[in-house]
Amino acid sequence: MTGKKEKSSYFNQFLKTSDLARAVGIHENTVRRYVNWGLLPPVDRAPNGYRRFTRRHLDCLRLDRLIMEGGYPGRSIHQSGQQIIQCAVKDDWGGAIEQAYRHLANVKAEQASANAAIDLLERWAQGGGTDTTDRFLRIGETARLLGVSQDVLRNWERNGLLEVPRMQKNTYRQYGSHEIGRLRVIRMLVNAGYSLMAILRMLLQLDRGDARNLRYALDTPHPDEDVYMASDRWLSTLDFEETRARKVIDLIQSIIDDRSAVRS
Repeated sequence: MTGKKEKSSYFNQFLKTSDLARAVGIHENTVRRYVNWGLLPPVDRAPNGYRRFTRRHLDCLRLDRLIMEGGYPGRSIHQSGQQIIQCAVKDDWGGAIEQAYRHLANVKAEQASANAAIDLLERWAQGGGTDTTDRFLRIGETARLLGVSQDVLRNWERNGLLEVPRMQKNTYRQYGSHEIGRLRVIRMLVNAGYSLMAILRMLLQLDRGDARNLRYALDTPHPDEDVYMASDRWLSTLDFEETRARKVIDLIQSIIDDRSAVRS
């Protein structure tokens, strides 16, 4: 009889909004927002109208805070983390840990992409060719060659990532192998998650003749960049996300173990 009471207490003991807020160190209004956003399971109310949370809600809230606290980590990683949360909200903790391992694999794939882009950058910066175009191309031809829009090329130019020579008679842009090679490097860095600010910071250093520590330049905002995004220091962000992903796995496993111990 005592064992049944302990199990019932573990899963059904009612907690107040303030209990959850205090347990994870947030404001009560944040707990309410999480309920409204669907980041916690639906909550029953007592006859007096107060929400009645349980240990299931607390477990989900601990997971929510671990996954969501901090800066925005990029769309792919963000969506992957949200899928873990939704498994937990449905009380599918087996699905949550499965998704957590997929999430870790997603982060590591992003890291591989980011490092591959730097490998190409460093080879190009040391004089390795990245294009063999033997004639000048107009902007439309260049956009089709690279698989981007003309607006993207104009935006990269406006943001200072390259200067494109113009034809004297009509001022049309003309892209040679040098410009297209540089664009290939820029495109790969952008596709790997680096921000335009990070790429510009690195290219300005390179254009000054300094090809050292380009990885550091990509990952280290200048002091005057007082507001920056995760993609402005993408390598550090991905290292942090890998550590976080492993903590998520450990937390979910501990929740599963606790529940199994109570049920046994």
